[in-house]
Amino acid sequence: MLLKEESFELFADHYQFYLQDEAAEPYGGDAWTDEAFDRHLAIAPGAIVVGTVRNMMVPVSIEVHSSKPETDANSWDHIVECSIQVDSGKIVVAGCTDYFPDARRIGLDPGCYRARVLYGALDSVDGTGLEGDDRYCLQLWRAPHRDLVIVKKHSIEPGA
Repeated sequence: MLLKEESFELFADHYQFYLQDEAAEPYGGDAWTDEAFDRHLAIAPGAIVVGTVRNMMVPVSIEVHSSKPETDANSWDHIVECSIQVDSGKIVVAGCTDYFPDARRIGLDPGCYRARVLYGALDSVDGTGLEGDDRYCLQLWRAPHRDLVIVKKHSIEPGA
């Protein structure tokens, strides 16, 4: 069951945006390994960093569910699942150059969450890399920690 949903536009400066526990150490950028670039997602303690295909404003939705939601994989180009520990009871959703104290916050019960990161319309970005209909959705639900898994792979290059 969907408990809450928030949608907004984020500036994906440096082709990325963050979902981070409010109490986590600020993400320093060192999680972008070759493997992370390949899966279009970097993880750090208390943070998920989503790679985007545009360095512009991108539509992002955050869904909080009571249990693992059903997802139509055919509606999405790329899907990755990982875990995030949320000790503070608030997650911050921000572009990497956003002023952290002013960034959007979403209240959650403290604990471990599974995050499914969905990437859509990735091939819609034009040759300039400025215009497109790409979209990003993060679905969260309470679940024990599990390793990251690529559910559906799309051969994109963040920032390409």
